[in-house]
Amino acid sequence: MASVSATLKPVGSPKKLTLNRPELPPAAAAHNKLKQQNRREGLNANLRFSSHRRAKVPQAATTDAPAESTSAEVGYCPLANYVPLFVMLQLGVVSRENELPNEDKLEKQLNELKAAGVDGVMVDVWWGIAEAKGPKQYDWSSYRRLFQLVQKSGLRIQAIMSFHQCGGNIGDAVYIPIPDWVLAVGDKDPDIFYTNRSGNRNKEYLSLGVDNLPLFQGRTAVEVLRKIYVQGLHEEFQESMSDFFKSGSIIDIEVGLGPAGELRYPSYPETQGWKFPGIGEFQCYDKYLKQDFQAAAAKAGHPEWELPDDAGTYNDTPEKTGFFATNGTYLTEKGKFFLEWYSNRLIEHGDQILDEANQVFQGCKVRLAAKVSGIHWWYTDDSHACELTSGYYNLKDRDGYRPLARMISRHYGTLNFTCLEMRNSEQPAKAKSAPQQLVQQVLSSGWTENIDVAGENALSRYDRAGYNQILLNVRPNGVVRNGPPKQKMAGVTYLRLSDELLEPKNFRIFKLFVKKMHADQDYCRDMTDVAPLPRSKRKIPMDELLEATKPIKPFPWNRETDMSVGGVLADYFDNLFNKFFSILN
Repeated sequence: MASVSATLKPVGSPKKLTLNRPELPPAAAAHNKLKQQNRREGLNANLRFSSHRRAKVPQAATTDAPAESTSAEVGYCPLANYVPLFVMLQLGVVSRENELPNEDKLEKQLNELKAAGVDGVMVDVWWGIAEAKGPKQYDWSSYRRLFQLVQKSGLRIQAIMSFHQCGGNIGDAVYIPIPDWVLAVGDKDPDIFYTNRSGNRNKEYLSLGVDNLPLFQGRTAVEVLRKIYVQGLHEEFQESMSDFFKSGSIIDIEVGLGPAGELRYPSYPETQGWKFPGIGEFQCYDKYLKQDFQAAAAKAGHPEWELPDDAGTYNDTPEKTGFFATNGTYLTEKGKFFLEWYSNRLIEHGDQILDEANQVFQGCKVRLAAKVSGIHWWYTDDSHACELTSGYYNLKDRDGYRPLARMISRHYGTLNFTCLEMRNSEQPAKAKSAPQQLVQQVLSSGWTENIDVAGENALSRYDRAGYNQILLNVRPNGVVRNGPPKQKMAGVTYLRLSDELLEPKNFRIFKLFVKKMHADQDYCRDMTDVAPLPRSKRKIPMDELLEATKPIKPFPWNRETDMSVGGVLADYFDNLFNKFFSILN
């Protein structure tokens, strides 16, 4: 994720990229444009944050921030290796009461991040806060104040439109439910929520089973979402935050698509007793998804087929179940039909909501992102059990992630993936975990489908080993001195801002990590510029999406990053340094 610092002689700014060929995937169009541009001008690479980027004159930042490169330098090789780094703000940075506590402390922290060379911050915009008072009754006051502080610091903003509950997932220390007026609908009809086989409801997010059913005064859930919390929330957000869009402060909109904001089913909820590395449970036993499956089975000529009754419970292992065991149900015709239906419904859900979001933000200088969960446990088991219960139909002979990437491509979206920091050796053997191979597969799927791929760490890490693993995934084949890397992530968001991160011993290593993310180059605001978002391309038929299930050989990965923040020896000297200063204090 060899130093390549150099003093460069300006030769003029790169030309702007155009997006007037919607028949090509965005990255492919950009690539073709760049090859022509390189031949004409002798430039080595396009160095934008995303394939939608275009060159601009750098905007002003705080006076104590790191020096900014000029746009004339952007055409040179060193910056071609630059990957922007963002930092996730605290879950409760805006409180459930819609207040912004500790402004002075937050402002100081933001300035520290900026001084360290960080490109921006990511923040959850909670539906349960912004529209808490009732339908279409929005209060953005605390978020406006927060964004003003971020803009003042010179950082840019990735906004997550968080339509899920905060609380109940790994790492959640804050509770922010979805709006009470939505929960009240669920009190009358609990089947609007995801349900496991035992009948337990999960109120984190509305079941996708109600997406296309006219249950809301004659309208489908997607139509309600369009009017209430997609168009309504997004348009209100866009109008209320228009100055931040115009100034280029908001550059990313991550669309919440499920629990924890991720495009998945809530198959492993801690609130219902799940513990790592349990296989989780299918979440399709509300009456609406039951009816949907029964209709699909009847259409396929098997009206006798029912939802699985042998898939175990949250904390089982695959071999304890009839469904996931060796030669289990998942390998039968019935099991394959169910798994394809279950995963296809998830793809359709993501496609519909991203299409609505794209329509709202079309023309804004932002990029859309969709988050996919890094479910690394049971990855080396033949069944991939927890991936399957989460909706990712991924097996050794079937790619469950490339269809997602292909769907995202039609919306000019970015696939945001997790667990970048994890190594196989850190996981317990009983979990049959392989986060390194999972990351390699998912990133390769995104690059194969010509979309931008971003990512984040799943758990807070302050150690060199975690940073080095992220840096390896960011540039799997290392820095290239005379051109752009073969593969490079579009950006990384570090989880998350905290007092512990800013402790001197941790922040010292983190600042080196930022520098290595930037390939030893100075901070450059141009690297996070964004071109206007085009309208989504034609809808891709499901059969065409499923062609992407054919397994591909992942791109090669180096064993270690060439932009290391140090290893065992550096840790040894760190310990000596820390002990010395602890004695002085």
